[in-house]
This record gives sequence, structure tokens and C-alpha cells, in this order.
Amino acid sequence: MRYLARREYSYTELHNKLSLYVQEGEDLNAVLDELVKRGWLSDARATTQLVHAKRSRFGIQRIAYELRQKGIPENLIIEAMPELKETELDTALEVWQRKFGTIAQDAKEKGKQMRFLQSRGFSMDIILKILNS
Repeated sequence: MRYLARREYSYTELHNKLSLYVQEGEDLNAVLDELVKRGWLSDARATTQLVHAKRSRFGIQRIAYELRQKGIPENLIIEAMPELKETELDTALEVWQRKFGTIAQDAKEKGKQMRFLQSRGFSMDIILKILNS
């Protein structure tokens, strides 16, 4: 309960975290299923929380990767993507302006800016729109 009081966890993430403490004869899946049944554990809420926390700093690819790492089901990831796709260009532009703010003067600097935005999970077409405008 202490874990859930701090933030939302996915079923898989909480299972992995608690499996270290399970003793013989205890049924962790039954406990987690009961938490889901009572509404205290929700993959949908965990998805919403992570997307909300990361959307101002990262692109779709990076957020989707982090959701997969936390064991979020693919259908919930797909449902979250259209909302992120609408704002990805604006987000990438804000991230680029905070980090660099000026258009690259040479190929080396442009490459540096491209790699930075790629590491943040923005797609190449978004990166090219920003650097060519």
C-alpha cells in the first residue's frame, strides 16, 4: 500500500517490485488482482500519469518505450498516442529552444541538435521541421 500511496504503478511493475518480498505459500497475483478489483491498481491510471509527467520533455517514441518498460499493455499505449501526436511538434520546439535556442550554423552543430532531439524520443520528421524552419 505504501508504494501505491506515492504514485500509480502498472500491474507488472508492482508485481516485479513486490516479488522480491514474497515468501513461500503467498500468492502475489491474488493480492494484485484484489487491488485491481478494488480500483487501487490501474494500468490506465499509470499510463495517464506517466504520459502527463513526461509529455513536456519527451517525444512519442521515448514515452512509448517507457510505458512498455513498465509493462503497460499495448492497447493502452496505442490509446495514449493520438493525444501526444497532436502536441509533439510544439513539445519538440520547446525542448529545442530551452537547450539550444539558435539555429545551427554548421553541420557539426546541426548533428548535435539532431542527436539531442532523437535521444528525447522525437521522430526524424519532427526534428527536420524544427531544424529547417
